[in-house]
Amino acid sequence: MSDDLASRLREQGLRLTPQRQLILRAVEELRHATPDEVLAHVRAQVSSVNASTVYRTLEVLEELGLVRHTHLSDRAPTYHSTLEHEHVHVVCRRCHSVRSYDPELVEPLVAALGADGFSVDVGHLAIFGECADCSAAARSPDPA
Repeated sequence: MSDDLASRLREQGLRLTPQRQLILRAVEELRHATPDEVLAHVRAQVSSVNASTVYRTLEVLEELGLVRHTHLSDRAPTYHSTLEHEHVHVVCRRCHSVRSYDPELVEPLVAALGADGFSVDVGHLAIFGECADCSAAARSPDPA
């Protein structure tokens, strides 16, 4: 991805820096990560990177189309690489696990909204609920 990163940065008159490479690699490795999680991952390799560098770089990478963000909680946005296939995020409110599903899952909704003239950004879509494990745990009697 660094060749793509370098060419996209050059098109915008920006330089390819080691920090930008590290931050993009962190997003790719972590798959779904908040800026703070990206910062911790990068600092494990280079302690001099600061939070403002991570936030600014994530904004640049998103403008370049190399990462996307979605809101998987009420906290900071969560970033993921555009190298991954487009997907819908499903988030458990109890255990906070995140699963990715093919956009086909929401195709009837996307088609219905499209028929009404609305274009859906499926990659930004997050559906909240309760996973099967948490639902089962909630139904099982408490061993006392």
